Amino acid sequence: MTELRHKMIRTMDLRNLSKNTRRTYLHAVTGLANHYHASPDTITDEMIEDYLLYLKNKKDRAPSGCRVVLTGLKFFYSHVLDRKLSVDFSLTRIPRRLPTVLTQDQIWKIICAPKKLKHQLLLMTTYSAGLRAGEVLRLKPEHIDSKRMLIKIVGGKGQKDRYTMLSTRLLVELRRYYRKYRPETYLFPSSYKKNKDTPLHYESLRNVYEKARTKAGVKNGVGIHTLRHSFATHLLEAGYDIRKIQVLMGHSRLSTTMIYLHVSRETLSKVPSPLDLIDTKQVQMEDSPDGPNNR
Repeated sequence: MTELRHKMIRTMDLRNLSKNTRRTYLHAVTGLANHYHASPDTITDEMIEDYLLYLKNKKDRAPSGCRVVLTGLKFFYSHVLDRKLSVDFSLTRIPRRLPTVLTQDQIWKIICAPKKLKHQLLLMTTYSAGLRAGEVLRLKPEHIDSKRMLIKIVGGKGQKDRYTMLSTRLLVELRRYYRKYRPETYLFPSSYKKNKDTPLHYESLRNVYEKARTKAGVKNGVGIHTLRHSFATHLLEAGYDIRKIQVLMGHSRLSTTMIYLHVSRETLSKVPSPLDLIDTKQVQMEDSPDGPNNR
C-alpha cells in the first residue's frame, strides 16, 4: 500500500465515511492514477479535466458517474493533499424521474412467489416496514420490539438510528420463521454455514426479489427499492400524514418524502380541477341577456 493510499484510508476512517463511499472514492483516485500512470500528487488540474472529458466522451460514462468521480477526487485533493481543485466541470443534470410503484396485489404476489420461508420474509419485511436493502440485511432478532410493535433500524442512511412500524401479520410470520431457522447474530444471516454470523449479501437479496417478481408475472418495478417506494405511496393513499411517513422512511428532508405525492394517483385523483370549482350557474346568470350587465 502506498503512503498516499494509506493516508486517504486513514482520513476516510476519521470522517466515518461508509464502506461504499470509501470504495467509490478510492476507485476514483486509482482510476485517475492508472490513466496517467503517475502518482496523483503529480497530476495537474488540467489533466483532471482531460480525464473527466475522457470518461464522458470516450468511455460514455453517464453524467452521474462523472460527478461521483469528481466528488471522490475533490475529497482526496482537499483532505489528503490539502490542495483545492479549480476543476469546473459542468454536467447536465439527469431529469428526476418518479419512482415506480406497484399495486398491493402485485406486492402480495411477489411476496408469495418464493418457495422458501426465509425469502418470503425478506420481501415481507422490506415492504411492511419500508426498509432500504442494507437496513433489512443488518436487522438482528433484538431489533424486533413486539411489545411496542416497532422495528429498530440501527445505522441507517447517514448512520442514523430510527424506529419504524412492525406489522401484526409480519410478527406472526417472523415467529414462525424464528422457530424454524433460529437466527442468532442477524435475522437474515448468510446461507453459507461457515458465515452464519454474517448478514446475507445484497446480491442475494436482489436476486430473491427479481426472481420473485418474474415468477409473479410483474413486468414493472425493477429493483428491490420498489418495495420501499410502494410502502410510502400506499400509506399516503391510506390517508396517513406525510410527516409521519417521513419519520418512518428515515428521510432527513420532507421534500424527499413529498415526491410520493406526485406518485400517488389515488391522492391526485381526489384533488378537483379548478375548472370544476367554477360556479357555472352564477356565470351564466351574469352573462345572460337578463343579467345585471345588460340592464
